Amino acid sequence: MHPVHLAVLMTSHDRRARTLSALRALEEQRGLPAGTTLGVHLVDTGSTDGTPEAVRLRHPAVEVMSVGADVARAQALRIASRNSRSGGGGGGAAGAAPGGPSHAWTHQLWLDDRVVLFPRALANLLCTARAGGPHTVVVGAVRNAYGDTVYSGRRGRALTLVEPAGHRAEPCDTYDGRVVLVSRAVYDLVGDPDKVFRHRMGDYDHGRRAHRAGVSALVAPGHVGACVDVPCAPGSQEPGIGVREALRRVTSVGELPPRQWWAYCLRHTWPWAPYLMVSPYARVLARAGLGRLRD
Repeated sequence: MHPVHLAVLMTSHDRRARTLSALRALEEQRGLPAGTTLGVHLVDTGSTDGTPEAVRLRHPAVEVMSVGADVARAQALRIASRNSRSGGGGGGAAGAAPGGPSHAWTHQLWLDDRVVLFPRALANLLCTARAGGPHTVVVGAVRNAYGDTVYSGRRGRALTLVEPAGHRAEPCDTYDGRVVLVSRAVYDLVGDPDKVFRHRMGDYDHGRRAHRAGVSALVAPGHVGACVDVPCAPGSQEPGIGVREALRRVTSVGELPPRQWWAYCLRHTWPWAPYLMVSPYARVLARAGLGRLRD
């Protein structure tokens, strides 16, 4: 078996405690194949709570790059990927040089800094990848504090959330980008998330492009981690807001900015793209308008 050299790609912004918890859980992984190395590449987008300084102090082997607060999450993930390609992918002991040695990584792991991995999460992901073959993306399902699945693979045009099975991998069409293992072979075919998507939808687009390139996507058995601070509902669905405010929220960068949503629909949902482009905005406006009429 060839050694696994894992490049972990993370972004952060004003979540110092959560980021440190995520990194600590990463360091405490068990059951990894012999010779496995990890190199963590963190891009911080203008934190004002001391996140970069705390990471450098407590996790000196992590490569930390600070960029402006105007850099969106998807863009920061691409920067972390670029850093992993220029600085190697493997890591080592806590005192190792940031970014790890110069040998090339065998896998990239997209890891959201709000996700605390369970102790055998990486072993689970790597085992699923090994069974699926080199042209496989493995998705880790994430639960909230109540045990409900909040991030996972997705299926169909409606992007239905895939529940993880207990002892087998589940196929999916695309994925949320919170915990995603990408092999070197898949990266060579698909690359990074597309730069047209600044915040959301870049992970969904990546999964669709991977599928077209002949890549399989699997949700690993069970949940691989927990994300306890997931918001209960998107902002545009908040009860009682007016039509204008609902439209402002749904078209914001945090939800469905029209240019990026149209690019996704045009690429992946033709000939239904015009209908699917308009439908989420229409639903939000109808909900807000009916809510005001009832008040």
